[in-house]
Amino acid sequence: MGIRERREREKDATRQKILDAARSLFAAEGYDAVSLRRIANAIEYSPTAIYVYFKDKAELMKELCRQDFEAFGAKLRQFAKAADPLERIRLGGQVYIRFAMEYPNQFRLQFMTKPAPEAVEVDERKMEEHGRGDPNRDAYAFVMQCVKEAIAQGRIREELQGDPELLAQMLWAGVHGVASLQTVRPENEPWFHWKGAQALGQAMTETMLRGVVKDFNTKPIASKGRSRRSSASRPEKATAKRTEARSSGRRTHA
Repeated sequence: MGIRERREREKDATRQKILDAARSLFAAEGYDAVSLRRIANAIEYSPTAIYVYFKDKAELMKELCRQDFEAFGAKLRQFAKAADPLERIRLGGQVYIRFAMEYPNQFRLQFMTKPAPEAVEVDERKMEEHGRGDPNRDAYAFVMQCVKEAIAQGRIREELQGDPELLAQMLWAGVHGVASLQTVRPENEPWFHWKGAQALGQAMTETMLRGVVKDFNTKPIASKGRSRRSSASRPEKATAKRTEARSSGRRTHA
């Protein structure tokens, strides 16, 4: 590796170190409460060193959002080839919740922190460059595409077909509630038994789809205990039928 390549790699590593520190601080303390000096102190750099990479805090925040939303979009892309739009919605909801479980700081910053006006990208050209409207890069566009396909296939209830954006946001809100609870709840909840984000997310998605789809065919959500009881009752029923048959045979013979 040459000197130039080594310097570029070191520069990229430092830039990423700044971004990682900023993400954690913004998520924990809020965007407004964190200064560039605070970020510099967290990684033991001088405040002036931050300005080599970012002109101000707003630019740093925009780059964080770009990185993290692209990372989330990449996780959704693995389901893009699924033929059934409803299945893509279901799988996308699971990805959303797993993302909150595996990357709580990123999730908290992306979906639970209201950005300052100066940190919101409004440049149309830059938004297009960052993939706005492209289902392969834009998670919201991915959901909208799935909803529009399901409507075009005639699978959504008629009273909900007129506003695909409302439907997409409703579905998003449902899984977001589960993911948010997972992110902010105590590690060992003392007041009640937490059922788990994955189980709740699956139940939430299935329930929402039952409410919006015309003919939703899926297995009912049942507890493991109920399934075991159902399985256990089958041998008993079979035994009862054999006993009844033998009794019938004896009566006929007599």
